[in-house]
Amino acid sequence: MLSAETVNQALIVTLEGELDLHTAPPFKQCIDSHLAKNLALKDLVLKMDKINFIDSSGLGVILGRYKLIQKRGGKLIFVACNPQVHRILKLSGMQKIAYFADSVKEALSL
Repeated sequence: MLSAETVNQALIVTLEGELDLHTAPPFKQCIDSHLAKNLALKDLVLKMDKINFIDSSGLGVILGRYKLIQKRGGKLIFVACNPQVHRILKLSGMQKIAYFADSVKEALSL
């Protein structure tokens, strides 16, 4: 399951289940579509509290979207990661390029 909403200059994407080879393409398409429609969007907030697994396909799509956001001068922010997902993101080096927040409200204030 995937949903997205816009708040000010942030695209907030809520993910559910797994972000893997099968779910990465619709995830990518959803974000790319929103970014193409709204050039004012800068930040990408990924609400991760309902994600329990990410594989290399998911990480690759996240990294690609980070590059798009970075070109706009924005930030990539992960919200409410469970310990397993946080560990995967940390091992992949995401903490060097992204922010981590406990809530969407906190993410929007970064």
